[in-house]
Amino acid sequence: MPTPDNTQQNAISLVVEGKIHSAWSRYQIDSDFLVPADAWSVTLGLPDGIFPSTVRRGVPVQVRVGSDVVMSGRIDTIQRRVSRQQVSITISGRDDSAVLVDCASPVFTSRQLSLEEVIAQVVRPLGIKNIQLRAESSISNDKVSVEPGERAWDTLERAASARGLWPWFAPDGTLIIGGPDYTAEPVATLVLNRDGKGNNILDITDRSSITGSFSELTILAQGHAQGSKSAKHGTEIIDVGDDAAPLTADDDGSSAEGDDDILVSTGSPETGFHGLRSVVRDTTVPYYRPQIMVVGDADNQEQSDYRARKAMADARLNGFDLTVIVKGHRTEGGLLWQPGQRIRVRSEPHGIDDIYFLMGREFAGGRPDNTITTLRLKEDGIWIPDAYPKKRKTRKRRAKVNKKLEIIDVEPN
Repeated sequence: MPTPDNTQQNAISLVVEGKIHSAWSRYQIDSDFLVPADAWSVTLGLPDGIFPSTVRRGVPVQVRVGSDVVMSGRIDTIQRRVSRQQVSITISGRDDSAVLVDCASPVFTSRQLSLEEVIAQVVRPLGIKNIQLRAESSISNDKVSVEPGERAWDTLERAASARGLWPWFAPDGTLIIGGPDYTAEPVATLVLNRDGKGNNILDITDRSSITGSFSELTILAQGHAQGSKSAKHGTEIIDVGDDAAPLTADDDGSSAEGDDDILVSTGSPETGFHGLRSVVRDTTVPYYRPQIMVVGDADNQEQSDYRARKAMADARLNGFDLTVIVKGHRTEGGLLWQPGQRIRVRSEPHGIDDIYFLMGREFAGGRPDNTITTLRLKEDGIWIPDAYPKKRKTRKRRAKVNKKLEIIDVEPN
């Protein structure tokens, strides 16, 4: 069997108006769930001194690694340079989410729109046709208002976060609203041993910080009048672990447990709600660190709960980063590194042996001996906890990890 040509597998090319451009002297391709628009940049020296006529700002482009498409979008910027030493061209762009980040939303105010309808009204006028929902369900927003000048991406993000979801673009240009599937098997195992045997990690750094993390997060909201529509209310959500208990004054003198720990929202769909309150606790924070957030108009308690869980998940993500640099752009099985994958990492110096979630990655290189991928990893099972709640709760083999962020609804007596 012939040996696969890794150079060809990792070759970066741009497809512009049916023509393929490759052999770059430098390139960077960055993709991250937490960054609204994925970006790429390439530089090429031109020995003949002739700039390609088909490469123009605003034209559609596909970015490929080997034969695989990793990004679809448009060219943003072209920089052409002529000097005594060489003639070169630098091209950069972003994926299809760039138009949502740059442009304003259509101004409208509507009632009783589903998440899918909100997305369609905002993004389809801007040329985004393929939309996919990756979640078990969506909820209707009783009122959706868009202010003049508001960016389309901000409107989209707000509509998705009301259900505890997140938007991103697939390599083929499909807009996806939802969250990851944490039941997927890890795509690779990355190893760093002191004796050097079996190592496939070039560089690894972990960062753990208490900054931005909270032991208790309270969301306060209120709802507008909704006519005769029924709404769920009167529920507080509390995140507990195996043997976790609420902090009391005897623990650290900062908090006390009592009847006020559960606050029932009052009001009705006809008159609106006030006193909507959702509380989420993270038992991995070692001491009492409370935070209170006030959110805008919420339709009901359920929507407030979604926002609380999403806010706590974001705070939990800020507490840990694992950055790994590996050779090439593919796993040992030939699969391209892509955000959303689950990866097992074993680092003997760090004492790490666990599965992590790939939040973002950057391809970089240009020379054959300098082709690397930077992987940005986060805790597994934390980001977007409400996309597939049934799958998340029934996964027995990961139950020990997920219990730290398991959310239990406690009905007031």
